[in-house]
Amino acid sequence: VSASHPQLTAFALGTVGWILCTISMGMVEWRVWHVDNTTIISSGVAWVGIWKVCFISYLHVSPGYREQFCHKFSGYESFVPQEIYAAQGLLLIAMFMGLLGLAATIFALRNVYMGVTHKTLITPFFLVGGFLYILAGLCVLIPVSWNFYSVTHNRSIAFPPSYYMPSSPAAQEAGAAIPVGIVAVILLLLSGTFSLSYRFPGAANTITK
Repeated sequence: VSASHPQLTAFALGTVGWILCTISMGMVEWRVWHVDNTTIISSGVAWVGIWKVCFISYLHVSPGYREQFCHKFSGYESFVPQEIYAAQGLLLIAMFMGLLGLAATIFALRNVYMGVTHKTLITPFFLVGGFLYILAGLCVLIPVSWNFYSVTHNRSIAFPPSYYMPSSPAAQEAGAAIPVGIVAVILLLLSGTFSLSYRFPGAANTITK
C-alpha cells in the first residue's frame, strides 16, 4: 500500500482532469467574439464553442428583457474550421480514454488495498492507466492550443446567413473553456506520470511467505 501513494494521487488528479476535460468540451465559451454591428447581437459579444455559437439579443423580446440565441452545428458542415472539427473528435476521444484510464487505475488500486500481491494484477493496470491519461492529455492539448492560436491570430469563420453572425469579429479573445482545458491537460499529464512511476515492491513476495 505504501508504494502506491503516488498512484492514489494520480487517480485523484486524473479524476479532476477528466471532469475538467468534459466540462470544457460542453462549454460554449471557446472564443469570445466582439462585433461592431449590434442590431441583432445586442450585447456586441458572441460566444463560439465547438458545438454551437451563442449571443444575447433584445430583438424579439420586450424592452428590459433579453434572450440568448444559440445555433448548433456539427463538424460535417462546410463552414466549420478544421480546429473546431478536430476539437470535437479529439475531446470525445480524450473523454473516452480518460474514463478507461480511471477504470484501470481503480482496478489496480482495488487489488493493492485488498492485499493482492500478484504483479500481473497490479503493475500492468497502473501502466495502462498512465498511458491512457497521457494520451487523453495530449488529445486535449491539441485542440486547446490550435483554437488558442486561431484566437490570437483573429481567425474568421464563414457562418451561414441564418446564424446572424459576421464572418470576422472586430476582435476576439480566448473564452473560459481554453484555460479549463489547459488545467485539464496539466492534471492528466501529471496523473499519467505518477501512474507510470509505479514499481512493484520487490519485498512483497517475501512478506507473503
